[in-house]
Amino acid sequence: MSLMLDEIAEQPSAIERTIKREGSRIDRFAKGLIAKRRPALIVLVARGSSDNAALFGRYILETMTGIPVSLAAPAVHTLYKAKVNLRDALVIGISQSGEGVDINLVLRKAKKAGALTLAVTNEASSAMAKLADETFLIHAGRERSVAATKTYTGQLTILHLLARALADGNGRVDVEKIPALTAESLKLRPDIEELVERYAFMNRAVVVGRGLNYANAYEFAIKLMETCYVVAERFSSADFLHGPIAMVERGFPAFLFAPPGPTFKSMKELLVKLNGLGAETVAISSEKAILEKAGKSVRINEKIPEILSPIPYIVPAQLFAALLAEAKGISPDSPRSLTKVTRTL
Repeated sequence: MSLMLDEIAEQPSAIERTIKREGSRIDRFAKGLIAKRRPALIVLVARGSSDNAALFGRYILETMTGIPVSLAAPAVHTLYKAKVNLRDALVIGISQSGEGVDINLVLRKAKKAGALTLAVTNEASSAMAKLADETFLIHAGRERSVAATKTYTGQLTILHLLARALADGNGRVDVEKIPALTAESLKLRPDIEELVERYAFMNRAVVVGRGLNYANAYEFAIKLMETCYVVAERFSSADFLHGPIAMVERGFPAFLFAPPGPTFKSMKELLVKLNGLGAETVAISSEKAILEKAGKSVRINEKIPEILSPIPYIVPAQLFAALLAEAKGISPDSPRSLTKVTRTL
């Protein structure tokens, strides 16, 4: 079995550790921040899978706190040398290794400009952790597979906890339920093992999500690209209808994240449209109304509120990517041209 599959299986315990060890610290941090001055702006800085986690962070933080959130473009700082006014902003660097040169440079410049800086990382002794004003750790243990899995869900966990704490009691979210929901998703492995055989020769696909699961569309796509060498485009259901749907033809694989909640209606409508175009649709959902219409499906056994769905919903996608790589005769642990830590400027 691959290291990637081992690490996917470790996620319930890693998430539970992160909640137990960081939850109260995050609550204290948020309480102190709110008492001093609630930030008018939050800026998230990341690359790769961490950038996908940041995309989730934008949705969960804005939805729960009402604070505007921006995703930083590191090149604005590293290549264009722009002076960005980040005074009184909360700037959050997200990195599994904490050694991203460009991410740390943005944090350094933000700190100099008067921002409060926060690190979210798996490495307590990393350059990022030493640089930031405050650090919240992902207690995932060492991640040996090049493809990030447990660090991605660990980052989502920290962002869940931070959003809840900054919401200051408005809209309580039971983040503590996520480890058990994640463990339930791991039970879908036999179904996914059977499903991937159909896609052993797939070389292109599209992944669609919306709202809180938009980040998962990006994350699933990057996993298909880096572990299976599948050209995987990713979109929100709204953006997909604004042109990209023209590429869909008969047999084109389309994967959809469709939890119950505000985004469900648009995902269901898109599925019907894709079916009409002859696409090979695969829905990840708990909802009979969409599972029955999809060409293939991954049935989430419990009806999970959308706000808690991103982590339990990405697990089947991680399993699919790892198992598809093996079906293609590729090691998901050591993709060609990649290393665990990527340093860019």
